[in-house]
Amino acid sequence: MYNYVSAEEAISIVKCGDRVFSHGSAATPNFLIDELARQASRLQDVELVSITLQGNIEIAKPEYKGHFAINSFFVSSPVRAAVNSDNGDFVPVFLSEIPLLFKKNILPIDVALVMLSPPDNHGYCTLGTSVDIAKSAVDCAKKVIAIINPKMPKTQGDGMIHVSRIDKMIYHESELPTIDYSAKVGDEELLVGKNVAEIIDDRATLQMGIGTIPDAVLKCLSNHKDLGIHTEMLSDGVIDLIKNDVITNKYKGYNDFKNITSFCFGTQKLYDFVDDNPVFSFKEVTDVNFPINIMKNKKMHAINSAIEIDLTGQVCADSIGTFQYSGIGGQMDFMRGAALSDGGKPIMALTSRTKKGVPRIVPFLKEGAGVVTTRGHIHYVCTEYGTAYLYGKNLRQRAKALIEISHPDDREMLERAAFERFK
Repeated sequence: MYNYVSAEEAISIVKCGDRVFSHGSAATPNFLIDELARQASRLQDVELVSITLQGNIEIAKPEYKGHFAINSFFVSSPVRAAVNSDNGDFVPVFLSEIPLLFKKNILPIDVALVMLSPPDNHGYCTLGTSVDIAKSAVDCAKKVIAIINPKMPKTQGDGMIHVSRIDKMIYHESELPTIDYSAKVGDEELLVGKNVAEIIDDRATLQMGIGTIPDAVLKCLSNHKDLGIHTEMLSDGVIDLIKNDVITNKYKGYNDFKNITSFCFGTQKLYDFVDDNPVFSFKEVTDVNFPINIMKNKKMHAINSAIEIDLTGQVCADSIGTFQYSGIGGQMDFMRGAALSDGGKPIMALTSRTKKGVPRIVPFLKEGAGVVTTRGHIHYVCTEYGTAYLYGKNLRQRAKALIEISHPDDREMLERAAFERFK
């Protein structure tokens, strides 16, 4: 019924100098990216733009320099080395505004590579696990190449793509990339989760950022009532809370009775759970992450994490010094939206030290570190040692509150630094 072609034929429409968008997270089209690598000899100066690519990204390897360059909006492990080399770079931008780069032709897209669920009886596929920035990329791209993967769940919401929009279509069945954040939750993360859970109200609407800390929080919410979901990312932690009627979405005040998200990334259990499930609505980040929409939710609680935070409340969440580790993402979209929500709480949650024993609460951010959340936006900070409320506090008061929730072995160092700075 449909004119499926080979990956070789599909990628043949990519030309030298093209800007190519790649679907990300669980929808990363590795089959097409591998074909790009195979055709490297005919391609020069092709730029790949994306968020959170997963799997083996062959074209990110140094030997493809000159053929391909990685330009990332949110850096993930497979492209981290390339982004921090002379064969890649990073675009600092709020997640909610990435589609504007496409729509305003600031970064026009020549070709979009996406992975879709199979077409229905009317010829509509869906963007499956990742609508996020992919919908706008497809809408704006001059050409669209799509993998039709029967393993991709059909998701409800804004991610519908009609086959007539697709220039080259490949049928390829493959397992989706997975990650089990819950398995990574240790004792310290669980203590952080318990402290965060203590300040989450019944009937709150939740946003959870990326990583183990948000899943640790979700593990601690089983006794809460009538929670809602409005988040850019879903993980496995929501499944049991939805099944056990802890998450009901009854009292959000905006998109009631729907779990609102823009993408999901987790285990196969999560992908099966969202498949054609009407309680989920997958929307573009311009909708999900728009601060005015976020603040429409009552008791909006935004839960995000950080690489480090200084004694005044400045949060670095995207880099380790000058080394670009991740990205701005949706942290600021939600921290601001939650602060403006009726009864909302912007919450920064982190362990007091890294797994290697490096302090996360520090006198000063590392030289070159990016400030993702400013000290003017910070309200709650939770570690395994307690919760600091910084909003309305002056610099000396903030330092004192943060030292109290720092690792005990770091407190003397932090107290000396605070004394030197504030006398």
